[in-house]
Amino acid sequence: MEMKHLYHLLYTGILIILAVMACLCLIRAVIGPKVADRIVAINMMGTLIIVMICILALMLGEGYLVDVSLIYAMISFLSVIVLTKVYMGVYRERKEKEK
Repeated sequence: MEMKHLYHLLYTGILIILAVMACLCLIRAVIGPKVADRIVAINMMGTLIIVMICILALMLGEGYLVDVSLIYAMISFLSVIVLTKVYMGVYRERKEKEK
């Protein structure tokens, strides 16, 4: 019984650390200074949230949360790809106008 309590404390500590890291990534996404920094910060936040959901699945013993994290990973991946494509299109248009 005590080992389960220690694991619960460990998972809680890890979740707190990951939440602080996600907040720091949010700050980086807001202040920038470049669009590439923002895209990387958003991607990192997505990864941290996926890990947090998986740790919650372990803590709560709910297997469906792993499925939720997989779906979230796919959506996060697609959103970063779309943001990168849009950014590259805008960057190319700016470079062509400068010529």
